[in-house]
Amino acid sequence: MPSYEKLSELLDPATTVLLTVECQQGVVGPDSALPELAREARSSGVLANIARLVAAAHDGGVQVLHAVAERRPDGRGANRNARLFRAAERLPVQQLSGTTAVRVAPPIEVAEEDLVVRRLHGLSPIQGTDVDALLRNLGCRTLVVTGVSANVAIPNAVFDAVNRGYTVVVPSDAIAGVPSDYTPAMIRHTLALVATVATTDEVLGCLRRPRGARVTTA
Repeated sequence: MPSYEKLSELLDPATTVLLTVECQQGVVGPDSALPELAREARSSGVLANIARLVAAAHDGGVQVLHAVAERRPDGRGANRNARLFRAAERLPVQQLSGTTAVRVAPPIEVAEEDLVVRRLHGLSPIQGTDVDALLRNLGCRTLVVTGVSANVAIPNAVFDAVNRGYTVVVPSDAIAGVPSDYTPAMIRHTLALVATVATTDEVLGCLRRPRGARVTTA
């Protein structure tokens, strides 16, 4: 785990953005298309931790960006080139544009100043979306990545961000995947090689410091 001084240096509110990935009702809500993933996100406390991080970001002046995956009712523009996409077409709950399924799920609160980016294709919340351009316009240097799933979208987001020159912080207890023992293994053997891994409480300790406070190493 990083030192408080190092983490605080990375999490400068002026250059940090908090990203939530697919934290939408049709994915992590009670009526999820992926009930096993939804149960894991809720029972593990991951969804609650994301809500805590978002609330702290709002209070601390850190920009929040919500990445949502959805599809048109007619499926135009959606991928069909992998088993995952074809299976999603057969699920009883569809992530259709304009429906409750693609709204950010409680207890996460969306503030007026938050940005919401919706994608109709692919696996990544960054590649092929407006996220990168928005981050650059915001002056982002550090991206805090939270959400689901640790199986697909989260590693895509981390790698895409790193490849574009951002420093990534991953709160290990604010991402979820299935089965439950896969997430810590993936973090340890994959994400830790390219991102700074911390806990929600460690990140909160930095986000909640008084605005303008300087970190000293003496």
